[in-house]
Amino acid sequence: MTTIIIPFTLFFFFLSISSTTTLASFNIMDYGAKADGHTDAAKPLLSAWAAACGSGKPASISIPAGSFFVSKALLQGPCKNNNIRILISGTLIAPSGYSATTQWLTLKYVQGVSVLGGTIDGRGQSYWACKTAGRSCPPGATSFAIDESKDVLISGLTSLNSELFHMVIYGSSGITVQGVKITAPENSPNTDGIHIQMSSGVTVTASTIKTGDDCVSMGEGSTNVWIERVSCGPGHGIRYIGSLGGTPDEAGVQNITVKSVVLTGTQNGVRIKTWGKPNSGFVKDVTFEHVTMQNVQNPMVVDQNYCPGNTNCPNQSSGIKISKVSYTDVQGSSATPVAVKFDCSPSNPCSDLGLQDIKLTYKNKPAESYCKNAKGSTSGFIVPPSCL
Repeated sequence: MTTIIIPFTLFFFFLSISSTTTLASFNIMDYGAKADGHTDAAKPLLSAWAAACGSGKPASISIPAGSFFVSKALLQGPCKNNNIRILISGTLIAPSGYSATTQWLTLKYVQGVSVLGGTIDGRGQSYWACKTAGRSCPPGATSFAIDESKDVLISGLTSLNSELFHMVIYGSSGITVQGVKITAPENSPNTDGIHIQMSSGVTVTASTIKTGDDCVSMGEGSTNVWIERVSCGPGHGIRYIGSLGGTPDEAGVQNITVKSVVLTGTQNGVRIKTWGKPNSGFVKDVTFEHVTMQNVQNPMVVDQNYCPGNTNCPNQSSGIKISKVSYTDVQGSSATPVAVKFDCSPSNPCSDLGLQDIKLTYKNKPAESYCKNAKGSTSGFIVPPSCL
């Protein structure tokens, strides 16, 4: 199997400027921001960004201790320099109500930006209440988006209570997310932790994610992704590959490595999900390694028959080709009898699935496995017994 390892060079790239280098420094307080949690600091933040982005040398933006209300902020490039640090000591607070805004804080068309420390609070409670009540609600806002950017580092950031996804990485490359904490209540709808789409060279490491939906999800066009030392739960689990094939001609997903992750009390463990539609696409070269399950409802799942409400896709066969997926050293406990479920497409059977050293139990007894249209091989100890 071909697996591309993404090194941690980005971190050192951002932090390796010589101590003799003088950074242009811009503090949002100097532009009129007030740490009172009420006065809108969007304009001061954007003014500090414009100054840093327009600087001909490396620059930093300081957000000091305290609570800063930000209605919405688009930090857009391209910039005159490729080394801007956003140093957050305080907390950025979103509006308490909800609006038609789809992205609250956004980095777009930038290169060489690092966001270090701090907390962002999406204050999604009103929006969740609207969704839960079944009312007509706006689309909801992603708290932090990285759009069409390169060489971005997010380190030590805490994201709380996003209306919708906490973080979305779209159309970008060379993105490193490390040491982040993402939290939302277990019953908060669609509060995915990190979603990756149409992006390559993405690293997520040493992070804790507790949400009401997927901890990490990947959509079409996700390639060369490395996920390591992520703790997930509660939530829907780590839907590493999700909801492909919903529309025609989607880009494939390949070269994904997931290792040393822990899932606790989640709805799913490691999951690959595709629509039950004939739209073409592929998932290949995926590695799941050193995965610990703690009372997970569906630890290992491939579902190629996703058709919510049996609308527009019942009795259809998925056109997504899934191949070269390996599971090595997956151990722990299942909350349901069937711990391994490979439910693949009759027209595009899963191929080259590899299982090595699997031990999943249900109520301290061996769990069960289920296979349909799945082909592969096993080695080492396999519990429950393989159905491939």
